[in-house]
Amino acid sequence: MSSNTAQNGHVVSREVQLAARPVGEPRLDDFELVRTEVPQPEEGQLLVRNTWISVDPYMRNRMDDVPSPVLPPFQLGATMQGSAVGEVIASRSETVPVGATVTHFLGWREYAVLDAAEATILDTTRVSAQTYLGALGTTGLAAYAALTDVAPVQQGDVVFVSAAAGAVGSVAGQLAREFGASRVIGSAGGPKKTKKLVADFGFDAAIDYRAGAVADQLAQAAPEGIDVYLDSVGGDHLEAAIDALRVGGRAALVGAISGYNATEPLGGPGNLLQVVTKQLTLRGMQVASYLPLFPEYIERATGWLTDGTLHTEETVVDGIEEAPAAFLGVLQGSNTGKMLVRLGS
Repeated sequence: MSSNTAQNGHVVSREVQLAARPVGEPRLDDFELVRTEVPQPEEGQLLVRNTWISVDPYMRNRMDDVPSPVLPPFQLGATMQGSAVGEVIASRSETVPVGATVTHFLGWREYAVLDAAEATILDTTRVSAQTYLGALGTTGLAAYAALTDVAPVQQGDVVFVSAAAGAVGSVAGQLAREFGASRVIGSAGGPKKTKKLVADFGFDAAIDYRAGAVADQLAQAAPEGIDVYLDSVGGDHLEAAIDALRVGGRAALVGAISGYNATEPLGGPGNLLQVVTKQLTLRGMQVASYLPLFPEYIERATGWLTDGTLHTEETVVDGIEEAPAAFLGVLQGSNTGKMLVRLGS
């Protein structure tokens, strides 16, 4: 009998559950690795063996017991959720066959039973399956929607991207160039990442936020100001961008990772009056509102990936037991490009 099969024929899955709600920065003991029996699928359902799972900064907010209009908090003692890619190993659906590669939202586990309607069959003839968790997933879509709808890039714009070596930022910088930006500036932590922004991701200039004040470095990189800002950090990055934005400038507020572990309310930027005087647009976004754009985006981005217009990188860790450490790594900025957990075959 396989180590993944119980005596009753059910599949045994290792899964990561939320053991405690963190106060401030999460710790490894806030998570628990458990073994659970996964039943065979019922009519209209699939049994999927996950091969890749995604860990993302937004998951930190779901660890708190705070209501959200987008996704509910993770429940204590329950398996966590997130995007995953896997192979269908049993199917009771006429629309999704055994052997299909699919993406779905029951990550943080080795096996998942789900309704066929909750799975999307992937075309892996031109790109790898895990690409649908990164450049062709919601992180890529967030970058695309931010720069085409939320804070649209116009020909000749100067664009600033925070967390530019991460999954969203590394795509956004390249898309800004594709959409006509005349200059693209990114921020990242450490000389290795800032060098990569210019050498590999095509940014014109890079700011190391660990090396000095972001506002001073941005003023040097864009002495005449910027037109568009994609914010994944908040805090000093947002304040510096408001200073640098020219009249009519636009900012897409995608995230604020600098405050995700805060234990007290954070103060806002001290220069918000400039939003009025410079007639700026600061607009928040939730990628879930842009899911209808997925077909359009995937078609365009697949072309950019295959012709070399879009360069991507992944940071990969192996094993479901390493998922919590990978997640903490994302919050600490240890990844370049998309952070992924590869599960055993």
